[in-house]
Amino acid sequence: MAEGNSANILIKFFKYINGNVMPNRIFEKSKPKSNITKLPDLGMDKKDFVSDFKRYYSHRLGRDELCRSPHYAYEALSLAVSDRLIERWKKTYNTYREEDCKKAFYISMEFLMGRTLSNAMLNLGITSTVDKALYDLGLDLEELIDSEPDAGLGNGGLGRLAACFIDSCATLQLPVTGYGLRYEYGMFAQGLENGEQIERPDHWLRNGNVWEIERPEYTVRIKFGGHTEKHIDENGKERITWVNTKDVLAVPYDTPIPGYQNGTVNTLRLWKSEATEEFDLQEFNAGQYAESVAEKNTAENITMVLYPNDSNENGKVLRLQQQYLLASASLQDVVSNWVGRHGTDFTHFAEKNCFQLNDTHPSISVAELMRLLMDEHGLGWNDAWDITSKTMAYTNHTLLPEALEKWSVGLMQHLLPRVMEIIFKLMLISWQKFLNIGLVMWIV
Repeated sequence: MAEGNSANILIKFFKYINGNVMPNRIFEKSKPKSNITKLPDLGMDKKDFVSDFKRYYSHRLGRDELCRSPHYAYEALSLAVSDRLIERWKKTYNTYREEDCKKAFYISMEFLMGRTLSNAMLNLGITSTVDKALYDLGLDLEELIDSEPDAGLGNGGLGRLAACFIDSCATLQLPVTGYGLRYEYGMFAQGLENGEQIERPDHWLRNGNVWEIERPEYTVRIKFGGHTEKHIDENGKERITWVNTKDVLAVPYDTPIPGYQNGTVNTLRLWKSEATEEFDLQEFNAGQYAESVAEKNTAENITMVLYPNDSNENGKVLRLQQQYLLASASLQDVVSNWVGRHGTDFTHFAEKNCFQLNDTHPSISVAELMRLLMDEHGLGWNDAWDITSKTMAYTNHTLLPEALEKWSVGLMQHLLPRVMEIIFKLMLISWQKFLNIGLVMWIV
């Protein structure tokens, strides 16, 4: 691709993003130089960690020698270790981009990652060095490790499998990105009172998460509700538009996933749902405070809790919204990245991208990728299906009926009308093929 053409594609892509969610993404007056991010490599010796720990503990966190909370010491150490990860993270990203290698994307409702600090030190090969550095400061490493809350992103085998998978891919230096949801609360926290088990909300993000980086420039819109309309485009082809929708924003937060002592750091991108508008100023000024933030609260509920109770209709709606937001946001992210580099030519998309769906939760990705390719980027049905069928892979964990995701047709048509139209057409084509095969076998 010519350099000028590539630059024009990027400019158009950035303008598209700017017009939707990120108005200040491109510099207008500033002209950043190529050395703006060039720094000497960070040291890995004991003195380097002592120096960085002191700087973060005293300056960034504002602590002094009278502080007795291990939480702040944990944060200072985590920031120092995180710097080393990010240094390798950027190099890994640049390597993948320069080699233009095929990438895989692991989409899962759960990622049971465990505690990040101890895992990061192990994979960087610095556990012993950090232990000695903290000893010189009068701190115990294990106490700081125990101060980290477990990430509430999973609750069982499905989430642990996903975590092990993306860990292994980083160790094998495979270009794999994980996609999940950034739940505000995990499944629940357990405790014992008077000999009985009790369950409490697991607010694992109460004190923030020093390991993640918010990436608002990659925010995407997710559509719900509304209806579809047919129209003829400038080329005389029939197109379908999904209109009058109630949109929410999916904001990405990236977490580094290091390989074992190999310099590779992959990405786990988690989506948080937010309202398109924070609150209604007119309602707030009129004294209707609860109503003014109703839209904000409704949007944020989507990624509030891991596996909301779906025994009632509201719970079913929320579960479906979760799964569609995960699928749509992740696919939009990958497709937008492709368009940013290659324009709207999807000829080689299937050669360079693969989606691995972890169980039934993200299976709506099949219809959603069809929608994006056809409705957003103008591909015909056959071309879109050829790409979709070559890029989607699926891991099944059980065939038990109670474990499979099932939604009523009415709910799907109400919440995701365009997606349901695509599913109906896929079913019709599948049945036609099945009947034709059956007829041929009967004739033979």
